[in-house]
Amino acid sequence: MRMTVYTDYALRTLLYLGVHADRRVSIREVAEAYGISENHLVKVIHHLGRGGFVDTLRGRNGGLMLGRAPEDICIGDVVRHTEEDMALVACMAPSVPGEKRQAGAGCLLAGGCHLRGVLGEAMGAFMAVLDRQTLADLLLPYERRVLTQAAQKVEPAPTA
Repeated sequence: MRMTVYTDYALRTLLYLGVHADRRVSIREVAEAYGISENHLVKVIHHLGRGGFVDTLRGRNGGLMLGRAPEDICIGDVVRHTEEDMALVACMAPSVPGEKRQAGAGCLLAGGCHLRGVLGEAMGAFMAVLDRQTLADLLLPYERRVLTQAAQKVEPAPTA
Protein backbone atom coordinates (compact mmCIF):
# COMPACT_ATOMS: atom_id res chain seq x y z
CA MET A 1 0.00 0.00 0.00
CA ARG A 2 1.29 3.42 -0.88
CA MET A 3 -0.64 6.48 0.19
CA THR A 4 -0.95 9.43 -2.13
CA VAL A 5 0.95 12.70 -1.75
CA TYR A 6 -2.44 14.23 -0.99
CA THR A 7 -2.77 12.12 2.17
CA ASP A 8 0.86 12.76 3.07
CA TYR A 9 0.26 16.53 2.89
CA ALA A 10 -2.95 16.17 4.90
CA LEU A 11 -1.20 14.29 7.70
CA ARG A 12 1.76 16.69 7.71
CA THR A 13 -0.60 19.66 7.87
CA LEU A 14 -2.42 18.16 10.84
CA LEU A 15 0.89 17.55 12.63
CA TYR A 16 1.92 21.16 12.04
CA LEU A 17 -1.42 22.49 13.28
CA GLY A 18 -1.25 20.18 16.29
CA VAL A 19 2.14 21.53 17.30
CA HIS A 20 0.92 25.12 16.82
CA ALA A 21 -2.51 24.62 18.39
CA ASP A 22 -2.12 27.84 20.39
CA ARG A 23 -2.49 30.06 17.30
CA ARG A 24 -3.80 30.25 13.76
CA VAL A 25 -1.27 29.54 11.04
CA SER A 26 -1.31 30.41 7.36
CA ILE A 27 -1.27 28.01 4.45
CA ARG A 28 1.91 29.74 3.33
CA GLU A 29 3.56 28.98 6.66
CA VAL A 30 2.74 25.27 6.45
CA ALA A 31 3.87 25.11 2.81
CA GLU A 32 7.16 26.87 3.54
CA ALA A 33 7.87 24.80 6.64
CA TYR A 34 7.60 21.60 4.63
CA GLY A 35 8.86 22.97 1.30
CA ILE A 36 5.70 21.93 -0.53
CA SER A 37 3.41 23.59 -3.08
CA GLU A 38 1.09 26.17 -1.57
CA ASN A 39 -1.41 25.71 -4.42
CA HIS A 40 -1.65 21.97 -3.82
CA LEU A 41 -1.92 22.51 -0.07
CA VAL A 42 -4.94 24.82 -0.56
CA LYS A 43 -6.89 21.89 -2.03
CA VAL A 44 -5.81 19.54 0.75
CA ILE A 45 -6.79 22.00 3.48
CA HIS A 46 -10.16 22.69 1.85
CA HIS A 47 -10.86 18.94 1.87
CA LEU A 48 -9.70 18.62 5.50
CA GLY A 49 -12.02 21.51 6.39
CA ARG A 50 -15.00 19.76 4.79
CA GLY A 51 -14.18 16.71 6.92
CA GLY A 52 -14.07 18.76 10.12
CA PHE A 53 -10.37 18.10 10.71
CA VAL A 54 -9.35 21.74 10.11
CA ASP A 55 -11.06 25.01 10.96
CA THR A 56 -10.36 27.78 8.45
CA LEU A 57 -11.00 31.47 8.93
CA ARG A 58 -10.54 34.05 6.18
CA GLY A 59 -9.56 37.63 6.73
CA ARG A 60 -6.99 39.69 8.54
CA ASN A 61 -6.88 37.54 11.68
CA GLY A 62 -7.67 34.37 9.78
CA GLY A 63 -5.74 31.20 9.33
CA LEU A 64 -5.91 27.52 10.12
CA MET A 65 -6.44 25.60 13.32
CA LEU A 66 -7.37 22.05 14.14
CA GLY A 67 -11.10 21.49 13.89
CA ARG A 68 -11.00 19.00 16.77
CA ALA A 69 -8.72 18.23 19.67
CA PRO A 70 -5.70 16.13 18.61
CA GLU A 71 -6.93 13.19 20.69
CA ASP A 72 -10.20 13.26 18.71
CA ILE A 73 -8.52 13.01 15.30
CA CYS A 74 -8.13 9.35 14.34
CA ILE A 75 -5.37 8.81 11.77
CA GLY A 76 -7.40 6.05 10.11
CA ASP A 77 -10.29 8.48 9.62
CA VAL A 78 -7.96 11.01 7.98
CA VAL A 79 -6.59 8.38 5.60
CA ARG A 80 -10.10 7.18 4.66
CA HIS A 81 -11.15 10.79 4.10
CA THR A 82 -8.21 11.68 1.86
CA GLU A 83 -7.59 8.48 -0.10
CA GLU A 84 -9.94 8.09 -3.05
CA ASP A 85 -9.11 4.45 -3.75
CA MET A 86 -8.23 2.01 -1.01
CA ALA A 87 -8.23 -1.00 -3.35
CA LEU A 88 -4.86 -2.74 -3.34
CA VAL A 89 -5.57 -4.37 -6.70
CA ALA A 90 -8.13 -3.64 -9.42
CA CYS A 91 -10.45 -6.48 -8.47
CA MET A 92 -10.92 -4.97 -5.00
CA ALA A 93 -12.31 -1.71 -6.34
CA PRO A 94 -16.04 -1.37 -5.77
CA SER A 95 -18.34 -1.45 -8.77
CA VAL A 96 -19.42 1.96 -9.96
CA PRO A 97 -23.18 2.35 -10.47
CA GLY A 98 -24.00 2.90 -14.13
CA GLU A 99 -20.82 1.31 -15.43
CA LYS A 100 -20.95 -1.99 -17.28
CA ARG A 101 -17.71 -3.24 -15.77
CA GLN A 102 -18.09 -4.94 -12.38
CA ALA A 103 -15.44 -5.31 -9.69
CA GLY A 104 -13.04 -8.10 -10.62
CA ALA A 105 -14.08 -8.07 -14.26
CA GLY A 106 -11.31 -9.21 -16.56
CA CYS A 107 -9.58 -11.41 -14.01
CA LEU A 108 -9.61 -15.14 -14.61
CA LEU A 109 -9.72 -15.83 -10.85
CA ALA A 110 -12.34 -13.22 -9.87
CA GLY A 111 -15.01 -15.79 -9.01
CA GLY A 112 -13.15 -17.50 -6.17
CA CYS A 113 -9.77 -15.85 -5.73
CA HIS A 114 -8.13 -16.34 -2.35
CA LEU A 115 -5.52 -13.64 -3.01
CA ARG A 116 -8.25 -11.02 -2.87
CA GLY A 117 -9.18 -12.23 0.63
CA VAL A 118 -5.57 -12.17 1.81
CA LEU A 119 -5.08 -8.66 0.47
CA GLY A 120 -8.34 -7.55 2.06
CA GLU A 121 -7.17 -8.94 5.39
CA ALA A 122 -3.84 -7.15 5.02
CA MET A 123 -5.61 -3.84 4.29
CA GLY A 124 -7.80 -4.40 7.34
CA ALA A 125 -4.71 -4.91 9.51
CA PHE A 126 -3.10 -1.77 8.05
CA MET A 127 -6.18 0.31 8.80
CA ALA A 128 -6.55 -1.24 12.27
CA VAL A 129 -3.11 0.11 13.19
CA LEU A 130 -4.04 3.59 11.91
CA ASP A 131 -7.38 3.41 13.73
CA ARG A 132 -5.54 2.91 17.04
CA GLN A 133 -3.57 6.14 16.59
CA THR A 134 -4.72 9.69 17.12
CA LEU A 135 -2.99 12.89 16.15
CA ALA A 136 -2.14 13.37 19.83
CA ASP A 137 -0.19 10.08 19.75
CA LEU A 138 2.00 11.47 16.97
CA LEU A 139 2.76 14.84 18.57
CA LEU A 140 5.86 13.65 20.38
CA PRO A 141 8.85 15.75 21.51
CA TYR A 142 10.78 15.24 18.26
CA GLU A 143 7.89 16.41 16.07
CA ARG A 144 7.23 19.34 18.38
CA ARG A 145 10.87 20.44 18.37
CA VAL A 146 11.37 20.18 14.60
CA LEU A 147 8.06 21.83 13.68
CA THR A 148 8.60 24.63 16.21
CA GLN A 149 12.04 25.31 14.72
CA ALA A 150 10.56 25.25 11.21
CA ALA A 151 7.99 27.88 12.20
CA GLN A 152 10.75 30.16 13.48
CA LYS A 153 12.47 30.04 10.06
CA VAL A 154 9.33 31.04 8.14
CA GLU A 155 9.05 34.78 7.56
CA PRO A 156 5.91 36.26 9.07
CA ALA A 157 3.22 37.36 6.63
CA PRO A 158 3.10 41.12 6.09
CA THR A 159 0.40 42.89 8.06
CA ALA A 160 -1.87 45.39 6.39
